[in-house]
Formats: sequence, structure tokens, C-alpha cells
Amino acid sequence: MLDANTVIAVLGGTGQEGKALATRWAKAGYSVVIGSRDPAKAKAAADDINTNSGTHRARGTDLNGAATAADIVVLTVPHAAQLATLKGVKDALAGKILVDVTVPLVPPKVARVQLPEGGSAVMQAQALLGDGVKVVSAFQNVSHDSLAQLDRPVDCDVLVCGDDKDARETVIALARAGGMRGWHAGTLANSAATEALTSVLIFMNIRYKTHGAGIRITGLPDAV
Repeated sequence: MLDANTVIAVLGGTGQEGKALATRWAKAGYSVVIGSRDPAKAKAAADDINTNSGTHRARGTDLNGAATAADIVVLTVPHAAQLATLKGVKDALAGKILVDVTVPLVPPKVARVQLPEGGSAVMQAQALLGDGVKVVSAFQNVSHDSLAQLDRPVDCDVLVCGDDKDARETVIALARAGGMRGWHAGTLANSAATEALTSVLIFMNIRYKTHGAGIRITGLPDAV
């Protein structure tokens, strides 16, 4: 579970999704390390996060340094860079939780579901990293536009998939710290559904000329 000393790394935290998530966690009181192939960009992103969160809890470094320093690692890079990034930090992830936010979007048809071989992008990550890393799928269906509105909770739920129940519970707490409701959504194989939903939501954003389409789970108690 999370505690006051938990350090969260966001690999790809220079992008909109990663930076928005990291800002919410910094504002909630957690130490955040931004990882990038370009440490200068990571440091600039950390400066922005500190300014926007009103804290000094973020710092930037290279990918491996961020993964090594953290207790929980969040991956927010594009699908094309997912496996290459994980190969580079594999040793640093041993014994940790990896929260993979990857969505297998295939330009230019990003509003069409196109899942990769192996069932889902996140399942490919688990196969690469092995049992020594607890991979959890989450946050794919939350837009960076919604996350960037720091003055209010995100009007979108987070479906959390993973083969380890305790790891899922930790990520649900991570969602709660960021102002979201997280829900146990089954094993890692179910990440195929959450990844596919992103393309559905992109289509709806285009069709209805908006930017923040999300999902809400009904019929369940607020506290679980």
C-alpha cells in the first residue's frame, strides 16, 4: 500500500498524460521522479509539476535513474516506445509494481480498436518483465484534459487490472490519491478491454466534439 514515504516514478512524464498524473500525486504529498531519455526535459517537466502543484516534490532524471529511485513505477510512453523502454529499465523494476498506462493506438486510425498479439499491450509488458515485476494496467481511459483540472476530482473511473490482488489495491489507492475512483477489474488479461475502450472514447470525443469522454461505473458501493 501507499504511505507517506512512497516514491512514484513516471517514465514518460514529460508527456501530457504522465505530467498530469505526476502533478496530481505531487499535490497529494508524494515524491515524484520524472524519467525521460532526455534528463534535461525531465528536469523541465519536474519544474512545471512543482509550479503547478505548489510543491517541491518532483525531480527529473533519466529513465533508469527514475525507475531505480522509485517504489512504484508508472509507464506513460507511447505504444511504439513501450517495450524498448521497459527493456532498458528491466533490472531496476525487479520486485516493484509497474503501472502500465500503455494503449496500443495505431495511427492514423486511433479511433479503431487494434489490439496487439498476445492479447494486450500490458500483457506483452508482463511477458517481457517476468514474474519478478507486478504489472498492473490502469489509467488508460482518463484524458489528460480531465487530469489537468487540478481544482476538482476527475469525473472518470479507473479500471485496474492485474494478476496480484495486493498490487491492484495499491494502484486503486494511487488513483484515489489523484482524485479518482479506482475499481478492481480482474486479471491482467482483462486489460484488453480497458485498452480497447480508449479507442472507443477517442471516437466519441471526435464525434461529439469534446476532449474529456470517460467512463463511470454504476451500481457499486462508493467505498470498497
